Amino acid sequence: MSTETILILGGAFAGMSAAHWALKHVIPQLPKKGTSYNVTIVNPSKDFYWRIAGPRATASKELMPYDKLFYPIEPAFAYAKDKFTLVQGKATHVDPAGQTVFVETVTGEQKSIPYAALVIATGFTTPSPLFTLDTDRAALEATYDKFHSQLKGAKTVVIGGAGPVGVETAGEIAEVLNGKPGFMASTPKNPKAKITLISAEKKMLPVLRESISKQAEKLLKRLGVDVLYNAKVVSATKASGAEDAKTTVQLSDGNMIEADIYIDATGTRPNTGFLPKEWLDNRNRVSCNTKTLRVEAAGPRVYVVGDCGSYSRGGIMDQNDAIPVAMTNLRTDLIAHLSGTPAGNDRHYTPNAKGGQLVPIGTQKGVGYMNGMALPSIMVWMIKGRDYLVSMLVENQLSGKNYAKEGKWVPQPVVAAGQMVTSSG
Repeated sequence: MSTETILILGGAFAGMSAAHWALKHVIPQLPKKGTSYNVTIVNPSKDFYWRIAGPRATASKELMPYDKLFYPIEPAFAYAKDKFTLVQGKATHVDPAGQTVFVETVTGEQKSIPYAALVIATGFTTPSPLFTLDTDRAALEATYDKFHSQLKGAKTVVIGGAGPVGVETAGEIAEVLNGKPGFMASTPKNPKAKITLISAEKKMLPVLRESISKQAEKLLKRLGVDVLYNAKVVSATKASGAEDAKTTVQLSDGNMIEADIYIDATGTRPNTGFLPKEWLDNRNRVSCNTKTLRVEAAGPRVYVVGDCGSYSRGGIMDQNDAIPVAMTNLRTDLIAHLSGTPAGNDRHYTPNAKGGQLVPIGTQKGVGYMNGMALPSIMVWMIKGRDYLVSMLVENQLSGKNYAKEGKWVPQPVVAAGQMVTSSG
């Protein structure tokens, strides 16, 4: 009996979700005669990392214990253990003609994994190691422990980047260092540290409207955070010598700030360096058909989900809309390939125009919007600020409950590769 593999590169949010969808809704509908099927995840860590809570974990492991951040991957697939494999390692390159991915495992072994269908879900890396699980749990815990020891004595902290991660991190660190403000206080009574957030734009949180951004600034000021606008971080140079040596932060407006701690929260970098250049757009994301999420330059039965895809605006809501599309089309294509019959109808991806963004600021406040409406601070706290969605979403993410049902969709005619407009970034 031959074995066909659905290979998923990446074991974070998108990769885990794709694996559950494949096991629940793809494999049960594939031809059974003479063939068995396997879903294989390749991931650097054997643990899933709840990166949403990275800002609070950066500030304090008492506020965000490590056992709320890391969850072993394999037990989440115990219901299908005979059809699931986890390979701990990283993809190094792909042979499209041979439909094979080459992987270096954590032990240094070189493996070649042939695929019947390939899902690229490698996500992104952040400039700061505080927000990315790039190797394994032990390494990231060690990074946090080291940072926490340095943070205790810090008098000046600079955070580059005023998107959600930068704003959340500034608020969490400010509260840990300066304490919670009084009920009516506009600034901390006895601040222990000067914390500066650098925004390259004229406002923070560029996705949110200006009035919400201004409210975020007020909440940060109550915690002792100053915001500098219209300035980019040009360089951050740490003095040689001791671990507690200061960092000089050079800004695009000519100013320099000396900091005990500098945190780079200026954005993300897609984990796509191992892929052929012709698969990527001009931002190094995986270029795909924005309706079907097929990677048409990669040949048959290759798909992309999550933040590394050119279609994506990022975030869990975006991912939840994309997973069923990519995996339904994978199933359609795989059935046609295995049975030798014409492909069925496509499922199409439509971006969620309303969207939403929730940004906790410290452990008590926050700003955000959902479905086009601004949310009161108490609601942001209730939904996300209490524990960064750990109690609300982790179980569903790990178990794949989100995808227990396939969901309704409107079949679309199959369009030949190249006829549909693809994203070029």
